[in-house]
Amino acid sequence: MCGLLGLLTSNGTSDESVELVDGAMHCLRHRGPDEHGTWHDDDMVFGFNRLSIIDIAHSHQPLRWGPPDFPDRYALTFNGEIYNYLELRAELAEKHGAQFRTEGDSETIVAAYHYWGPSAVRRLRGMFAFAIWDTLDRTAFIARDPFGIKPLFLATGPGGTAFGSEKKSVLQLLGQLGLGDELDPRAIEHYTVLQYVPEPETLHRNVRRLESGCFATLRPGQDPEVTRYFEPAFRVRPFAPGSEQARYAEIADALEDSVAKHMRADVTVGSFLSGGIDSTAIAALAMRHNPNLITFTTGFEREGYSEVDVAAESAEAIGARHIVKVVSPLEFAEAIPEIVWYLDDPVADPALVPLYFVAKEARKHVKVVLSGEGADELFGGYTIYREPLSLRPFEKLSPRLRRAAARLSERIPEGTRGKSLLHRGSMTLEERYYGNARSFNDAQLRAVLREFRPEWTHRDVTAAIYERSQGWDPVARMQHLDLFTWLRGDILVKADKMTMANSLELRVPFLDPEVFRVAEQIPFDQKITSGRGRAGQRRSTQQTTKYALRQALEGIVPAHVLHRAKLGFPVPLRHWLRGTELYDWAQLQIAESQTDHLLDKAAIKTMLDEHRAGRSDHSRRLWTVLIFMVWHGIFVEGRIVPDIKEPTYPVEV
Repeated sequence: MCGLLGLLTSNGTSDESVELVDGAMHCLRHRGPDEHGTWHDDDMVFGFNRLSIIDIAHSHQPLRWGPPDFPDRYALTFNGEIYNYLELRAELAEKHGAQFRTEGDSETIVAAYHYWGPSAVRRLRGMFAFAIWDTLDRTAFIARDPFGIKPLFLATGPGGTAFGSEKKSVLQLLGQLGLGDELDPRAIEHYTVLQYVPEPETLHRNVRRLESGCFATLRPGQDPEVTRYFEPAFRVRPFAPGSEQARYAEIADALEDSVAKHMRADVTVGSFLSGGIDSTAIAALAMRHNPNLITFTTGFEREGYSEVDVAAESAEAIGARHIVKVVSPLEFAEAIPEIVWYLDDPVADPALVPLYFVAKEARKHVKVVLSGEGADELFGGYTIYREPLSLRPFEKLSPRLRRAAARLSERIPEGTRGKSLLHRGSMTLEERYYGNARSFNDAQLRAVLREFRPEWTHRDVTAAIYERSQGWDPVARMQHLDLFTWLRGDILVKADKMTMANSLELRVPFLDPEVFRVAEQIPFDQKITSGRGRAGQRRSTQQTTKYALRQALEGIVPAHVLHRAKLGFPVPLRHWLRGTELYDWAQLQIAESQTDHLLDKAAIKTMLDEHRAGRSDHSRRLWTVLIFMVWHGIFVEGRIVPDIKEPTYPVEV
């Protein structure tokens, strides 16, 4: 796990930019404190900070590799891990005579690209963002993994193209590219609605992200040529009568194989552990490969906002050594500026704060952790996925009757039972489902944003994604949307940024191509059910999420977790914004923020007072604008200067 930065110049003057690139690498030190290196030729400059995980004594980067007749043809910078690198190395050596100088996975990427071309990315089983510079053809090939686990920012101007693991470093090269650092008002509106900035946008107009599942070819003086190589499609294969057990076993086998490969490392691997099924499954399977596994969890002292006890019970059940970090309100508030600096762009998910602290604690003991991200999107785990069951009676309504239902719902007083159901039932899936986050509606946006454009709301982001899933069942369509929005905009951003802030590598075995291959085939009634027992027997009338996954994990996950409701790392934000813990802090952010040209601060102050008085729950909306104010104070005003310390860790863990 590392930090990379590259600059492809338009006019062959890269030697003039080496010092600039080297300096911009400093803000990536947390991603790779073990080694630092640069390399350049006439057109390309590479910078690299390494967190050594595999082949520690070798595999230094930027890395040079080539075939026997041109041994240094390519240069590589690579952030991530390729979990099937041993199998790929063997195949490349046997079929193509590839020769390797190291024992790591980095050379495997370059050799695969040399012999298989761009299609090599489809063979890589792992998380990655990398750049390969071909010194013969004078082209660069950059790519991101299928799900977007690893980030890659991109900026192109008259002076060339820059790309890097963090936006902070790319921003330092904009002047060299002939670009400015103006904010993007459309991205600001998208953030306010969704609580994250959707790909490929960032809050800076001239910096974008290479999207998940894409690669790009770069040539001096030309715009990037971007190609999508992976489109997550749900190709449902109904369960044949009597095939249930075999299909559940197929899921369990795929996950066990993924965990086994994700355990490959030359350093100690631990695991995050909440009170839910996903992280518990990963930890239980990891114990089969490391009986001395250490698990980590976090929580708060407030009752109802901690899964510490359940996680400890799970750790005891699987036999893992367990470590707990309890976060106080003071720690929470004091860490916010530092956390926002690490984020690059704001993400208004308060769960990233406890994640930051549990990562900091874990880094004292291990260098790599496994985690359960991605299970909900692949197997149907979010509570909102139950909605198609409750809205089934509305599916047969004609457009005219839907409009009538919408008008009727508007006449029903707020708080009346059935109003929300009628309102949501009157809308199509495309109209009502934004993804897992929705902070402001249009009326609330008009009150808060100085510039509001209705065409920039969620439909601007989701329309094209929905177009690609026409004809699928509604849960599959919701999963598909979340894979392109919530997962890569929130879940994976906070996972990458908060662990990398502490020089800790996080691996996500659920987000594996082979696991997705079995998950994409699961039918609607094996994701969301009305509460069945194993082999289709009724257990209760309560709806169940991730049904097939739960059946697959019987005998792997302890019984007290197997059918437990999802909770994760919850944060008592609603209570803290009403009390002394965060109310004064929030008032200070509103008073000092220089965002009057973007936000109506008087309206936000009114929201805060209404929330404190208990008249409304504005916690999510308040958190969204408050985090933006902190971000603006750091990256635009320069008013807030987080105390970012040089990372220091034990030599080996």
